[in-house]
Amino acid sequence: MKLSDIHYDCKHFQGHIPCKPNKIEPVACPDCSHYSPISKRILIIKLGAIGDVIRTTPLLTRYRAEYPNCHITWLTLSPAVLPKEQIDRIYKPDALSLFILQNETFDIALNLDKDKEACMLLKQVDAKEKYGFTWENGHIDAATDKAEHKLLTGFFDHLSIKNTKNYLEEIFEICHFDFRNEDYLINIDKALVAKWKQIFQTENTEGKPIIGLNTGCGARWQTRLWPEQYWVDFIKRLQNAGYFPVLLGGEQEDHQNRIYHQETGAYYPGHFSLAEFIALSDSCDIIVTQVSMMMHIAIALKKELLLFNNIFNKYEFELYGRGMIVEPVSGCDCYYGNTCSRERRCMHDLSVDTVFDAAEALKEKTL
Repeated sequence: MKLSDIHYDCKHFQGHIPCKPNKIEPVACPDCSHYSPISKRILIIKLGAIGDVIRTTPLLTRYRAEYPNCHITWLTLSPAVLPKEQIDRIYKPDALSLFILQNETFDIALNLDKDKEACMLLKQVDAKEKYGFTWENGHIDAATDKAEHKLLTGFFDHLSIKNTKNYLEEIFEICHFDFRNEDYLINIDKALVAKWKQIFQTENTEGKPIIGLNTGCGARWQTRLWPEQYWVDFIKRLQNAGYFPVLLGGEQEDHQNRIYHQETGAYYPGHFSLAEFIALSDSCDIIVTQVSMMMHIAIALKKELLLFNNIFNKYEFELYGRGMIVEPVSGCDCYYGNTCSRERRCMHDLSVDTVFDAAEALKEKTL
């Protein structure tokens, strides 16, 4: 055998160690029956927040359908949520990973982050086709004309307010595809899911809709918060109607969730690792949340979703027919704002009655 016999383009090729077929049976290049040439080498740059990474995963399904046997590399700050079986290599953006990527060749590279470093990387990476956001003449730019719409709506509020495309339609358009309702994908620890389902069985939930209440919205967008007393009244309404409310949140929401637990007796298991939080959420029938990471987790888990919205364009959200959006009746004056211009915040005008009625409508879909 010579090096010239090696199928470097085979999806099983490991680069420096024996491939999996060779470890299992005595096969080798050039006549191996397992030879499977890579159709396209694709790089996805989506660093972003956890929710942004999750809502980009529908592209994996499309690329796998368009280019069977493609090889996908993903660069991200949030590798834990990605479906490992759909991605060949996952890198975090450290110096070594960036060095590797800048010395490889791809057929397709796409960047869906507007951060300067992500745009610069797309500019530098060696790829035959580039999509999304790049770096030109000292500023962010569109790699193709299909990315112009997303840039312009990001630059100007008056254009963003008029937008009627949801985020999935936008990113598929950026990649020169049409969106065909490809679902979110997410990494789920099945053992943790089984654990939480067993825990709920011991909590007298038989016959009760389990409704997860994600009461916070992170530190940045405080304008989205529903008033504390509204949450208390809503929880009591749910309990009286036969629901089993579960308080959900991370470390930032821990103090407030303990208050809600004390005032209502609603089940609060505490805050956990991301993997455990996803498994806990998967044990709920309905998820209630303000626009946050929880929204994307719920969509990925295919849960009925009750989504509070005020400061964002509601057309941006794709719920796949599994949810409802409720908004203040008075509207909102603070588009994408993290401070409120009103003396009485608009979220006071999203009533408990409205939210409870929406929960009842979603409950009917889970029966």
